[in-house]
Amino acid sequence: MPRGDGTGPSGAGPGTGRGLGRGGSSGGRGKMGGQGLGSGGECVCPKCGYRMTHQLGTPCYDLKCPKCGAQMTR
Repeated sequence: MPRGDGTGPSGAGPGTGRGLGRGGSSGGRGKMGGQGLGSGGECVCPKCGYRMTHQLGTPCYDLKCPKCGAQMTR
């Protein structure tokens, strides 16, 4: 700003131009801030520790542990 009164040319100054994209407030983690752990892995019972292979299309939290009946987690 040549005169120091805030009347410089538009678009010249900090915070302008390219390279400031931050991917939104979720930090680029996808829709609704989800983790998206992929198709592989295991579902684990938080109570008894029973593990089973994660099935594509079925969230672990929709499954019940076959040993103790608790809700499974990823």
